[in-house]
Amino acid sequence: MRLRAELPVVGVVAAGGALGATARYGAGLLWPTPEGAFPWTTFTVNVLGCALLGVLMVLLTERPAEWSSEPPHPLLRPFLGTGFCGGFTTFSTYSLETERLLSAGDPTRGLLYLGATAVTALLGVGAGVAVTRAVHRRRGRE
Repeated sequence: MRLRAELPVVGVVAAGGALGATARYGAGLLWPTPEGAFPWTTFTVNVLGCALLGVLMVLLTERPAEWSSEPPHPLLRPFLGTGFCGGFTTFSTYSLETERLLSAGDPTRGLLYLGATAVTALLGVGAGVAVTRAVHRRRGRE
């Protein structure tokens, strides 16, 4: 019975994930990474996806009454957060690209990628949250 109640959530997560993964794949087609090079595409996608997730969580979970009298649709967060952002960002490709850089005899680039992605992804979430809150505060004063 519980599974039946969760089917709409599963559906929107799947739809959002398909869109996010398609967007990530498109980014790779538009900006391919040459063999052995620093994986800028995956790095950028992961940081942007984390920043977007920060923005979304503020907009979808910290909605004061002055933003809107109506709460966001309950399926919006799983569609955009878990679905789209989850499909857009990619831990598995990040891990594989790190392993390839390390095993290709480029430990400096591999370790730089490993650390820089983790740090900038966290900074991306924090920046998304901070900027969204700042914009909201500024709008509240106008």
